[in-house]
Amino acid sequence: MAIKSLSIRIDESVLHKLHVVADYEGRSANSQINILIKKCIDEFENQHGKIVL
Repeated sequence: MAIKSLSIRIDESVLHKLHVVADYEGRSANSQINILIKKCIDEFENQHGKIVL
């Protein structure tokens, strides 16, 4: 699986809170975002069926 880069714009206060949550979980902000994205996809697929690429 290839690793791709994604740039996002995010409110400074949201970014700071993300870092707090990630630090609490013992993760980097990048790892925390990846986990949140995967959870979002899992929830979507549970409701709508598997996404076929």
